[in-house]
Amino acid sequence: MTSVQSTTRLPCGNRVLDLAHTHVMGILNVTPDSFSDGGRFAPLDAALRHAQAMVQAGATLIDVGGESTRPGARAVTAQEELERVAPVVELISRELDVIISVDTSTPVVMTESASLGAGLINDVRSLRREGALEAAAATGLPVCLMHMLGEPGDMQNDPHYGDLVGEVSAFLADRMKVCASAGIEVERIILDPGFGFAKTLQHNLSLFKHMEALHALGRPLLVGVSRKSMIGLALNRPVTDRLSGSLALAALAVTKGARILRVHDVAETVDVVRMIAAVESADQE
Repeated sequence: MTSVQSTTRLPCGNRVLDLAHTHVMGILNVTPDSFSDGGRFAPLDAALRHAQAMVQAGATLIDVGGESTRPGARAVTAQEELERVAPVVELISRELDVIISVDTSTPVVMTESASLGAGLINDVRSLRREGALEAAAATGLPVCLMHMLGEPGDMQNDPHYGDLVGEVSAFLADRMKVCASAGIEVERIILDPGFGFAKTLQHNLSLFKHMEALHALGRPLLVGVSRKSMIGLALNRPVTDRLSGSLALAALAVTKGARILRVHDVAETVDVVRMIAAVESADQE
């Protein structure tokens, strides 16, 4: 497997993530309109049960999101997002031994979640929303910066690239510099290529193929392709029938050096990661 960075310990609030190996991040959407599981885990007790199940299945991180970022998703107010996310973060922090990631671009959600026990900020807008950069810096938490052009509502309106991998890399490098100027040290940054965000099927496939080029940025990569439309389009499968494609991409991401896999199907993905690790660590007899 590809070596990604020299320092592997990432402080995440009151826990530490060891990025010497690949981790599985379980998706917990507390929204009514997410593309795969919208509404299923919005009730607080359902959210906790699902988080418990994912932790038991081997998830190291739980990514809590209160705003759908699927193409064409409607915007939500900061208060609405906060009311969805904060009680879930507080409950999971109290009940489970797991790193909580908060999938948000909203400053008040970052700040409040950090105070309630979150350990990572995962922002699809790379801290470009007004006030987000300052809020993330103030929490002291690590942040995941993702590549996306435009907003979820318009990101798929005919995206174009002259040099796909180069432009994605340049965008992420620029955001890292902006973070550094705000006091977010490079050691606190994780990078996400943004599969499915402002990219056609061919963009997604090509970016995945050449993902190793992003290691030149020197930061661990988070890959989120679970059940996404790139799988549906490539295999002609509905969202309910994309497990095989998701696992194939998970395995490929591990071999390409990804350190966090953001997924819906935790148990199956954990098996993939463990099987690859078993092979990689085997000694010849």
